[in-house]
Amino acid sequence: MAPLPYVTTPGNIDKALLNIKTAATPQNVNQDFVKTILKIPGGSGNQMAAFLRKVGFIRPDGSPSDIYTRFRNEASAGRAAAEALKIGYAPLAVRNEYWYALADDKLRGLIVEETGSAKDASTVGMILACIKAIRKHANFDSAAEPDIAAAPVLAGPAPKPYLDPPQLPPPGAQTVGLRLGYNINLNLPATSDIAVFNAIFKSLRENLLKATDEN
Repeated sequence: MAPLPYVTTPGNIDKALLNIKTAATPQNVNQDFVKTILKIPGGSGNQMAAFLRKVGFIRPDGSPSDIYTRFRNEASAGRAAAEALKIGYAPLAVRNEYWYALADDKLRGLIVEETGSAKDASTVGMILACIKAIRKHANFDSAAEPDIAAAPVLAGPAPKPYLDPPQLPPPGAQTVGLRLGYNINLNLPATSDIAVFNAIFKSLRENLLKATDEN
């Protein structure tokens, strides 16, 4: 059996948690901060500082813990509150791993079993109320935060499909249904001798154009 943390005015827990979200994070969460900034006065303020330490919001030296700072971020507040419950009420997990999901009567029975208190003891009711006050802020579905964020996959250009180079028929091979055209660029000599031009075009006609017509 183990003692479980509680305050005698559980309604102040919700008030303290809401003010933690809105107030600036202090260097030290002492009783002055709890009473003045979190607005939990008197003896209830003294209890609240000790309670927040037992559920992991405050380190032993009084400084805000990682749970405290993550609870102030709406994106991680639910996970932080769930972690606080698991720290403060860890003995209940030995009896039922999913104790936090139990209905009130089942959870009350588990508290009685763990503390050894009478079923109608006032402390049992206060422990139950404290658990419910934090549980309303908790998100157990995503209580475990990943250690390493998944690296985004960067989409690169799609690989170009490999295409076989076109196969040309060997010289003299019979082609079916295919005609090829040629663009011929000639650099003619700077001359006014017509015989030179006649010789060039005669050679083209006999050696290149004739072979093309035959194919």
